[in-house]
Amino acid sequence: MKAAVIVFPGSNCDRDMAVALQAAGADVTMVWHKDASLPDGLDLVAVPGGFSFGDYLRCGAIAAQSPICQSVKAHADRGGYVLGVCNGFQVLTETGLLPGALIRNGRLTFVCKTAPLTVSSAASDFTKGYSQGDTVDLPIAHHDGNYVADAETLAQLQGEDRVAFRYQDNPNGSVDDIAGVLSENRRVLGMMPHPERAVDPATGLVGGKPLFDALIGSLVAA
Repeated sequence: MKAAVIVFPGSNCDRDMAVALQAAGADVTMVWHKDASLPDGLDLVAVPGGFSFGDYLRCGAIAAQSPICQSVKAHADRGGYVLGVCNGFQVLTETGLLPGALIRNGRLTFVCKTAPLTVSSAASDFTKGYSQGDTVDLPIAHHDGNYVADAETLAQLQGEDRVAFRYQDNPNGSVDDIAGVLSENRRVLGMMPHPERAVDPATGLVGGKPLFDALIGSLVAA
């Protein structure tokens, strides 16, 4: 099973993402944002957290214009899997691969802590390692994690069971406590919390491990 991790100037979770994917059994390639194409035969593209291009303009807005993002969109359009975490979630909304937007936290402060989440949907290859209603503790570290969407988009996300995770104690003002959303085909997931930082008992958190194990297991079996 082959995966690529995209690297932008300012990415700081790219190696964490690669380590988490490798631990789950993926063959991982790091791809620089100026590359025009992705490696052949990829199953998954991961867009990691960090502060791409210093978060100038809007978070993720400049990264979304990088040459590689056209290939990421093409990969998703072909039915490929894409995971965007934190800044990666912001990039995916800026590319249009996911609906809504991430804006400044409601309290206008950077938030860095462990956040308890509720698994809102287990009906995806990303989340089927959990059960609906499970509590999962994952780290968050963001200044612009306040998820917003218009009423029509929100109703669609809710009606199609596309809210993957919700905050139990909303840290940023996100509408409907949303911490992660799925695409219509359920093969693109964007989330603000960091599952890649919660896969090793040595770090004190392992809530992200079922996500990677289930996803890589599904792709290997496909």
